[in-house]
Amino acid sequence: MHPQFGQLMKDATALTRAGDLQAAMAAITSALNGNAVAAGTALEAARHNVIDVVARVVEEAVPAPAATGVEQFISGHYVHRAGKRDYRLFIPATRSDKPRALVLMLHGCTQNPDDFARGTRMNALGAEHNALVLYPAQTRQANAQGCWNWFKHNHQGRGRGEPALLADLTRHIAESHSVDPQHVYVAGLSAGGAMAAILAATHPDVFAAAGVHSGLPAGAARDLPGALAAMQGQVSSGLAGAAKPGVRMIVFHGDADATVHPGNGERVATAHGAAVSVDEQTGLQHGGRACTRRLHRDAQGRVVAEQWRLHGAGHAWSGGDPSGSYTDARGPDASAEMMRFFLQA
Repeated sequence: MHPQFGQLMKDATALTRAGDLQAAMAAITSALNGNAVAAGTALEAARHNVIDVVARVVEEAVPAPAATGVEQFISGHYVHRAGKRDYRLFIPATRSDKPRALVLMLHGCTQNPDDFARGTRMNALGAEHNALVLYPAQTRQANAQGCWNWFKHNHQGRGRGEPALLADLTRHIAESHSVDPQHVYVAGLSAGGAMAAILAATHPDVFAAAGVHSGLPAGAARDLPGALAAMQGQVSSGLAGAAKPGVRMIVFHGDADATVHPGNGERVATAHGAAVSVDEQTGLQHGGRACTRRLHRDAQGRVVAEQWRLHGAGHAWSGGDPSGSYTDARGPDASAEMMRFFLQA
């Protein structure tokens, strides 16, 4: 351990505020291994790459609806009091007077909307089911690795931070395209999955259901050390008091995930306070992969959470397109199962 261990750990705390999980982990590792130079380099990079900005709300032009029979995948920009974000929006060919649904898709760390759209193939499902698909982009100014800040205490509540920004962006798009507010959903991978779980807890009035793939439950951490512990499967003492999701949940997690411990998938699925019974289906085969599915039901027998445990799968979107990052083509098709779950109510 380096003699300046205390100072190096303070540097890691600074990286927490910078939102850079990877650099913070490197700083901690460097402190433990006695490499002060590497830790200092990581901190300096975070200082230069992360800027906290509070922006005022500015009206923006409403994206034009797609012409009848024509699909669109457009770019947009949203300005909010909690920050500015670019986004990509898939608009299906109009088959009725309004789109049937809207799905907010939250990418994982180092990903971007185009990569995530390719990997999940969610646009094809949007076309099939007449649904808009919205992909906001996290900025490197907000998080140096492009992660949604699920582990920061100021991005976990209603009315502030990224949850407020994402919920308001979703409302804006839904209203602009006359989407039925009862058919608005959210899904995400890894850090995006963790943020989807937070939105399910903070904005049940906006989202009717949520999909969490390889993510963590709302309230799993409030700082960097807590995030690292949660990702390794350690349960935070504050998790018991975390907000329960107010919407239906579908959860996917590989039991060989070495990045986010599989126990987090279990905790996401069981966080719904309305569940009173569980039906388990074992020995299922999807795309050459064995999996277990559990249906968590409330007192009226309704499914409030559907949990898929993917045997032998790692940290990747199940059934995804190999041209996208962090995908596992073997299946089951998480995107198709999520869309089915979202629309079945």
